[in-house]
This record gives sequence, structure tokens and C-alpha cells, in this order.
Amino acid sequence: MADSFDSSLYDNDTKGIDPEIAGLLMVEKQKAQLNAQIHEFNDICWDKCVDKPGSKLDGRTETCINNCVNRFIDVSVFITSRFGQYINANVEK
Repeated sequence: MADSFDSSLYDNDTKGIDPEIAGLLMVEKQKAQLNAQIHEFNDICWDKCVDKPGSKLDGRTETCINNCVNRFIDVSVFITSRFGQYINANVEK
């Protein structure tokens, strides 16, 4: 997976644009990338955990979904932390 916070993407897309607007564009682009990753992750978990939809979840499916959610939370915390580090590094420049 490519680094979502690659500053070269930011530099190439914002040449000649007001720095404040460029910053807002960067944040919105990163939000969109995060959203896309969340949707992709949901698709993967669904495909992995749910063999056939039914009126109830069996124990295996419930455990799989629980583990998937826990990994999602871990990844979300990591991404949020990374995003904060990236923003702080750019503010200090």
C-alpha cells in the first residue's frame, strides 16, 4: 500500500495555489483516502467473515467480525496517530 501521507503528492498538486487553500485540499484528499480505505477494509471483512447472510450470526462469524472490528480499531488509531504526526511535522516547517 502506498504511503497516504506522501508529501510529494501534496507538492505536485498544489503548486501555484494559496498555501491555506493547499492545506485544506491536502486535508480533504487525506480524508477521502481514509474513507476509501475504510470501505475497502469493510469489504474485505465481509468477504472473509460472512459465508452466507442469515437471520443470526454463528459463533465463527461473530468471532471473525469481532476480530475484524478490533483490527479496524487498531488500524484507525495508527492512521490517526500517523496523520497527527504528519500535520505536526508540516506545521513546524
